[in-house]
Amino acid sequence: METNDRIQIDDPTPAGIAGAIARLITSGELRAGDRLPTVRELSNRLGVSPATVSHGWRALAQAGLVVSRGRSGTFVADGGARAGSSRTDSMTRGASSARLDLSLGTPDPALLPEIGSILSRLALNAETTDYHQAPVVPELGRLLQADWPTGSGALTVVDGAMDAVARSLQAVVRFGDRVIVEDPTFPHILDYLESIGAQIVPVRMDAEGVLPDEFARAVATGATAAVLQPRAQNPTGASMSTERAEELVAILRRGDHRCMIIEDDHSGAVVPAEDISLGRWLPDRVLHVRSYSKSHGPDLRIAALSGPEEIIDRIVATRVLGPGWTPRILQRLLHEMLRDDTVTRTVDHAREQYQARRRALAAALRHHGARLAEGQGLNAWLPVADERTALIHLAANGIRVAPGGPFFVADRGHPEAVRVTIAPLSGGIDEVAAALALAARPRQSEYFSLDPGSRDGR
Repeated sequence: METNDRIQIDDPTPAGIAGAIARLITSGELRAGDRLPTVRELSNRLGVSPATVSHGWRALAQAGLVVSRGRSGTFVADGGARAGSSRTDSMTRGASSARLDLSLGTPDPALLPEIGSILSRLALNAETTDYHQAPVVPELGRLLQADWPTGSGALTVVDGAMDAVARSLQAVVRFGDRVIVEDPTFPHILDYLESIGAQIVPVRMDAEGVLPDEFARAVATGATAAVLQPRAQNPTGASMSTERAEELVAILRRGDHRCMIIEDDHSGAVVPAEDISLGRWLPDRVLHVRSYSKSHGPDLRIAALSGPEEIIDRIVATRVLGPGWTPRILQRLLHEMLRDDTVTRTVDHAREQYQARRRALAAALRHHGARLAEGQGLNAWLPVADERTALIHLAANGIRVAPGGPFFVADRGHPEAVRVTIAPLSGGIDEVAAALALAARPRQSEYFSLDPGSRDGR
């Protein structure tokens, strides 16, 4: 059956063509066996080259949504998405040992709480559990809810921030759906979105979060979801202001289309900024993630996830088919750590140390003629004249940083930058700053403002 009359494409790029067809398939408007227009027919209709349409068709075929039958044409087939190329892998490709590794985005082990005594207490009161107990230890659930930033209806515990983000996206996004992301953003998020066949909609940002005008245009495309990092954004370190959050809420309220917000608070208690959530105003449209890996220990692999009860119930039900629940012994360990005064003081000290190290690096860079944004958390974003040259220059000095390219949505045409993890910088900061300054761009980025007083990022 011909399908020309049902195919409406408003974005004549390969990704736009593939996304539009995928949405028609997942919505049921196009069914298995329906014949798609030929490459030549669609290219003539859209006014683009046949190669553009071919790329879109190839993406659909790789995802298993369409199948070619030679001269008979291309037809809708049953199938799902498969993983694409990995930005995450490209960050470590060609990596070698370095005297100082500032590329990993991980906490300083010396600033993490000591857990031996707490584990001993847990061992004395250990109890046997079974498969049928609640997935969240009740006393931990109550403690988390006591200072949660949203009024969402339900809360569960999963295996780290990325697990929470991935399960949230899986619950609300279908193949071909548009998903808004900060640009730049965490490469794992981009890799996951591509693996599930989402059409990524990038939105630029400044020191207070995503730019409202661009966010409004992105929401107006009919985006199903948006992934935001409210504080210590990775890689820039930016934290959302209350004023910016209110602007975004106003945009979401006036839009005709329902866009779910997934908030990734990956650094949690080691960030001094307030844990601002759009769920304060829109509790039924926000899934909020808070991780305890960077504050209390990466091996905990615990994050809490809140949101509308119907979505959280769906996520919990899906986990039953896999891991079932996050180990309750780890949940009890986190519960004890959150109640322990010594642990609290250790986390407070870590938060102060990370900010002190960032301030010291920023001051040293200013001395050497370069500038960092007034960010927070474990990472800092540094524009450079040429990314490849900067990486080679720093490697020659025994310093490794993360390349900036994998953090951007586009493969090319983005600003040149590197991400610097400040967590390991307990000493030798002036030497590091001197090396970084030599690699840095001699003028400010036109993409992400390094001026803390700038609001528009231009």
